[in-house]
Amino acid sequence: MKTVQTYSIIVIFLLVSIFTKSQVAENSNYQTFNPSGKPIITIYSNFSVHNSNNTSNYGFEILRAYLGYSHNFSPNFSGKVVFDVSNKAGQKPTAMTAFLKNADLEYKKNSVKVDFGLIATKMFKIQEAIWGKRYLYKSLQDEYDFASSADLGASVDFQILPHLSLDFSVLNGEGYKYIQLDSTVLTGLGLIFEPFDHLFFRVYADRMKKESAQISYVAFAGYKGKTISFGAEYNRQNGHEMIQNKNFSGFSLYSTVVISSKLNVFGRFDTVKSNQLGTSTAGWNSTDGEFYIAGLEYFPTKGIQISPNFRYTNRTIGNSETSLYLNVGLNL
Repeated sequence: MKTVQTYSIIVIFLLVSIFTKSQVAENSNYQTFNPSGKPIITIYSNFSVHNSNNTSNYGFEILRAYLGYSHNFSPNFSGKVVFDVSNKAGQKPTAMTAFLKNADLEYKKNSVKVDFGLIATKMFKIQEAIWGKRYLYKSLQDEYDFASSADLGASVDFQILPHLSLDFSVLNGEGYKYIQLDSTVLTGLGLIFEPFDHLFFRVYADRMKKESAQISYVAFAGYKGKTISFGAEYNRQNGHEMIQNKNFSGFSLYSTVVISSKLNVFGRFDTVKSNQLGTSTAGWNSTDGEFYIAGLEYFPTKGIQISPNFRYTNRTIGNSETSLYLNVGLNL
């Protein structure tokens, strides 16, 4: 018994010594670190002209504003609070509604990053980064309601190997606009493989269940270089909203070519398809169909994006629509 106690004391002493040395090393970093923060201000606006069924309409919009603040507490800890102020559809005149989008604490050290709180989700983060034009159109999963861009929960990122990383998340599953406590959580697991610089492959799956399960699958390949970027992704969700046999899928293909430091040209194609439910002769999803967008991006100065672009929407149900947009994004 005394031998066990002796070994235990030795082990505890060694652990304390290792931890103390680690803390001394970290404290030297802390002594040279100056806590700092910055405001977050992002605004998306546009002017658009639409034509559908020989009827035209046009107007100006402020689609969204992100207002917040981020702060670095230490070399390892940071946090941010961001409010999403956006249009509230169905009200005239249009009302702007504010939602708390992010309120999170992040810990990052070496190959591990942990996020906790109201955090950015992982399902389409890399796709959205390579698309790079959130100010004029959302990525496919966000636009067609495969998942929310933020949710309440926690996530962990591991850099397993120099070219391979893993992310795991446990989320509320209802997005940042419908936060509530219940017994249902969404668990997600993803892998990113970067065999060469700027070339990415990603697979991801998540699941949540009440009486029925909602299961999502994502496959993505993309490249983001200095003069060209492109991405191709396939998404499928079975049991949407945890309703049995309510399935849909989507494919998105997009590319950007850099003409100069101030000018890009881009194009994108989306297609979405859902299954038939009951006696319906069409898919249950009202956004089924095809979407095309092409245009230019102009950067007059840092923090300003201007894009004249053309869009064509061909829904499975309803009339097709052609649109001309002038989008403006401001990032302060």
